Amino acid sequence: MENFTIYSKDGCQYCDKIEQLMQFTEVKYVVYKLDRDFTQEAFLEEYGEGATFPQITYNGKKIGGCQETIAFLREQKHLPQAPAGITTSVIV
Repeated sequence: MENFTIYSKDGCQYCDKIEQLMQFTEVKYVVYKLDRDFTQEAFLEEYGEGATFPQITYNGKKIGGCQETIAFLREQKHLPQAPAGITTSVIV
């Protein structure tokens, strides 16, 4: 079973875009929000100083941010082309 986890924060356009991509591809995912589900300190401990939002994992394995996730979805044949209204140039 495919399980993606998105570590997100409010007001992050890239977080919103990656959630849209997950909905488009119809993969199973869960979203955890900063200050609701985890702290900034816990995020930095897990992903390192300078890590940006969002961060995505797949079955517990770290994928990375938007660019890495788009590449991963394409490799896994979940994202054959950019969906309408979501241009990869905006999020890559």
